[in-house]
Amino acid sequence: MSVKLLEMVRAHKSGTPVGIAAVCSAHPLVLRAAIAKAAQDGTPVLIEATSNQVDQFGGYTGMKPADFRDLCLTIAAEEGLPRDLLILGGDHLGPNRWQKEPAEQAMAKALDLVAAYVAAGYEKIHLDCSMACADDTTPLSDEVVAERAARMLAVAEKTASDAGLAHRPVYVIGTEVPVPGGAHEELSDLEATSPDAARATVAAHRRAFEAHGVLDAWDRVIALVVQPAVEFDHLRVIQYDRSRTEELRHALDDEPTMLFEAHSTDYQLPERLRELVGDHWFVIKVGPGLTFNLREGLFALSHIEDELVPAERRSDLRSVVESTMVADPDRWSSYYEGDEDAQRIQRRYSYSDRLRYYLPDAAVEAAQERLLDNLSAITIPLPLISQYLPVQYDRVMSGELSSDPRALVMDRVTDALRPYAYACNLQEVGA
Repeated sequence: MSVKLLEMVRAHKSGTPVGIAAVCSAHPLVLRAAIAKAAQDGTPVLIEATSNQVDQFGGYTGMKPADFRDLCLTIAAEEGLPRDLLILGGDHLGPNRWQKEPAEQAMAKALDLVAAYVAAGYEKIHLDCSMACADDTTPLSDEVVAERAARMLAVAEKTASDAGLAHRPVYVIGTEVPVPGGAHEELSDLEATSPDAARATVAAHRRAFEAHGVLDAWDRVIALVVQPAVEFDHLRVIQYDRSRTEELRHALDDEPTMLFEAHSTDYQLPERLRELVGDHWFVIKVGPGLTFNLREGLFALSHIEDELVPAERRSDLRSVVESTMVADPDRWSSYYEGDEDAQRIQRRYSYSDRLRYYLPDAAVEAAQERLLDNLSAITIPLPLISQYLPVQYDRVMSGELSSDPRALVMDRVTDALRPYAYACNLQEVGA
């Protein structure tokens, strides 16, 4: 619940270094893994739908906000997670999907987008108007971004009021927002946001909220997105270096209910994530890292299938994924460079994981289900689990984990979540 997030922010501000991971994925197996872990731990889980995944038209998943909500609620009920521990958020809500359109046309759709999320009961709303539209002069100023964010917030607040929601949403603002899903190009180095830039962004938003008559929502702005100099590209991860944020981390000391939000924290080492939370990055987002691990698990199972299942009955998952991506290159071709071999490696194994956009494809879904059904019908020999999923093998041998293929692949996804649980210290506040 949004109230729970506010309580956690206050606890952090009072000296308890608590944070929360934002699970940014729409894949049912990823959602189930995250919800099952929260149910096991007795801690809240924050699941965020991204504006390109889920929108009022269906996004690339085919789901509208209410559809995604219902999916999460169904999984939560099946996994035994209490409703008050499931928090839903909307990520990068703004004109992201319509950047090629004129600003006013794009913003009209963005306003409808945020209304759809709030009406569906999403409690954490990331207002992201940092992207330029077709007729914008670039770069956008803080004032332009803040004014558009204020317009969205006004719609969100009216929607919540009209719907009679028991609790109003909490909000996230910020202009230094990393590109959704990781960098498009190879990285050399990154600069952390300057403290002055962070304060200027906060001041611009406060003025815009006041101008639009929604300043009473200011104490529900729980986070500012800034760049702590962490990112990943196709082959490299830039780990957090807390020496580079010594001044930035104090930029919000005078804001009683506002901390930082970090995007693109995928693939960070557990200690670096823990340092981020300790340095006041309250929300740490993970997305591609989850489907990266999902792909590793599914590909490992497909190798096991090759050993155990006759050729005519196999799913051929790896080949289906490759042929699907090659036949429809629009979602990866502008990201992956090099010759054919380099592009093939990046399609399958890149940290940026453009493969995740093809997982909802009907042919890929059918191959995934055939793979899981094939292996569910037999007993997977333990040595094969050791060969292809060695970490899961140890858990199977110790009795912690079933050798069922769905359990194996979900546990591989959970491996990407375990560092976040370690970093966020949720047990310290009894959340």
